Amino acid sequence: MPEAKKDDKKEEMKEIKRDDSTSKSLVGMMMGGSEKGTAVVDSETLVAQTQDKLWRALKRRYQYDSSLKPGQDYLLNHVSSKIPLVIMYADLVGSTNMSMTLPVDKLVTIIRAFTQEISSVIESHGGFVLKYVGDAVIAFFPASYNRLAACDRAVQCAHSMLTVVKNGINPILNQYDYPELGVKIGMDVGENVIVQYGHDKSSPIDILGYCMNVAAKITSLTAPNTISVGEDVYELLHPSEKALFSEMKLSAEAWKYRNRITDRMYRVYTLSGKN
Repeated sequence: MPEAKKDDKKEEMKEIKRDDSTSKSLVGMMMGGSEKGTAVVDSETLVAQTQDKLWRALKRRYQYDSSLKPGQDYLLNHVSSKIPLVIMYADLVGSTNMSMTLPVDKLVTIIRAFTQEISSVIESHGGFVLKYVGDAVIAFFPASYNRLAACDRAVQCAHSMLTVVKNGINPILNQYDYPELGVKIGMDVGENVIVQYGHDKSSPIDILGYCMNVAAKITSLTAPNTISVGEDVYELLHPSEKALFSEMKLSAEAWKYRNRITDRMYRVYTLSGKN
């Protein structure tokens, strides 16, 4: 079997296993096992790990390390094709304030901590980090085999992000009298084109598509410490999760995206009480 085919098969089996795991959690939700649904990972563990790493990093005893390789490896198998993905933007709130008040080395440590901890949460929920843009993390969740499971994973991941920032990062920053961080998270699901900027395997790979633009715009309209989702994500959520969201009030001037099937204004939903 050609190497590329083997890689595709491995990724397919990994994704099926992830989808199966999430589908089991969805079954639990449908049977009344959880009010919000079962998270893929334990948020308390994530919080404890975050605090340990950040505490050591601020004392210069820990160096954050990152790699975009897992995401690039996944996309390499889909170059020059169009595949369904949940696109997520996680944007740091408060970095401008910090850049005016903190020493450069402390600012860099905090920005690095934020991006790496958010990346860890993404990976623990079966997602991939695509890239870092300033103080934002852009990620994707494969949705080729089960869009419902992919959307569920992404939304549960977003809930975990809010928990990690609120209960993991901010308590440590408070002890140093540093400003608290906030995060705004936006996402959408749809077909995306995978583009590689070069001919060899090490060339950077990126994602292009309407969905990328919509997710970015949704994030820009989202309030701090809030999750917002496009209607295609919202419609796939379990009723118990849908109940946490309400439609965002958008003007035609601020929001020009249309539903590609109905040509109506594309709806956006945000955590209730935040829109």
